[in-house]
Amino acid sequence: MLIMATLSYKSLAFLVLSLLVCSVQGQLSTSFYQKTCPKLETIVRSVMSQAITKEARMGASILRLFFHDCFVNGCDAGILLDDTATFTGEKTAGPNANSVRGFEVIDAIKTQVEASCNATVSCADIVALAARDGVNLLGGPTWKVPLGRRDARTASLSGANSNLPGPGSSLSTLVSMFSAQGLSAREMTALSGAHTIGQARCLFFRNRIFNEKNINASFATLRQQTCPQSGGDNTLAPLDVQSPTTFDNAYYVDLVNQKGLFHSDQELFNGGSQDKLVTQYSTNAALFASDFAKAMVKLGNISPLTGKNGEIRLNCRKIN
Repeated sequence: MLIMATLSYKSLAFLVLSLLVCSVQGQLSTSFYQKTCPKLETIVRSVMSQAITKEARMGASILRLFFHDCFVNGCDAGILLDDTATFTGEKTAGPNANSVRGFEVIDAIKTQVEASCNATVSCADIVALAARDGVNLLGGPTWKVPLGRRDARTASLSGANSNLPGPGSSLSTLVSMFSAQGLSAREMTALSGAHTIGQARCLFFRNRIFNEKNINASFATLRQQTCPQSGGDNTLAPLDVQSPTTFDNAYYVDLVNQKGLFHSDQELFNGGSQDKLVTQYSTNAALFASDFAKAMVKLGNISPLTGKNGEIRLNCRKIN
């Protein structure tokens, strides 16, 4: 009783909050399918390996798919649902339309998983595993993925339009939008390193290469060769000019050299709060890899449906 009496209300509140956080994370487990679908991770990696061999960009596409899923109502595979006559999903949202891709790879994984263990593994867990394997197959870190998510029976077009930071975002906007998902500024900067792979459309970086001052002149000229002031909106350019199909820390070297492709990229190294961390990542690949892996696990823990919530979809594109 004496010990309890000495605990402040503030410390008690912190203890309760900590227990709540642990209980949410505790609902997911890295061994969730160990007995019910033992071949799951082998299947996911095999299909991802084939997809990346065919097109290296697919690793970045699946990683982005995971991010765009988790930032809207949590990691619930809501982004995979197709529109129907009576339902509008997230695929037509501004940040996703003609942009998010890789759905057919998730379908291919799901088909093989269903053949191995019917009605057992969620589409949400498949996306989480595929994102991890895409990073690792392109030279990045690996990590154990907590599993046990279930699939949503709905999606949110409005959430997809409002929750996802755009390529023109300021540093303060990035920090606040990641904070709204429970992610710190450091985790935001680490997760932004996903831009070490992948491609971007001219439409989204044209203003930066023609009008911004904090950009390397030769880099701007290079990008202007394929992204003119008018036309060519869909022409692609690599987000990382050095090694666009290798998951490494070159993205941060780009930023230090003012070669960030998006305005939002260069905001991480522009005299603000993240300059020191960007510099550290640019010279310490192991630190970046470690921070990225930890942040990906935390990203994957955003508001999962567990227990009897949601469902295990048989087809990732539609509810059962």
